[in-house]
Amino acid sequence: MTAVQINLNSIEKVKSFVNEITKFDAEFDLVSGRYVIDAKSIMGIFSLDISKPIDLNIHADSDAELKEIMNAIKAYLVA
Repeated sequence: MTAVQINLNSIEKVKSFVNEITKFDAEFDLVSGRYVIDAKSIMGIFSLDISKPIDLNIHADSDAELKEIMNAIKAYLVA
């Protein structure tokens, strides 16, 4: 598992983020406080406070897949 922080502070960012990660077979969890939701669920994401950065756990099967995922979500990563 790889953990990163992402910023989804607008409706458009949430939509485009979900569109990007649904292209992958890997599992994605968003963690905010004590809540853990499926990152591929738009409704789940909107149940979180998106005004702050959110922790994203990526469960990729290989380093190659992880590299591809990280490239696809780089626009959402918190520096």
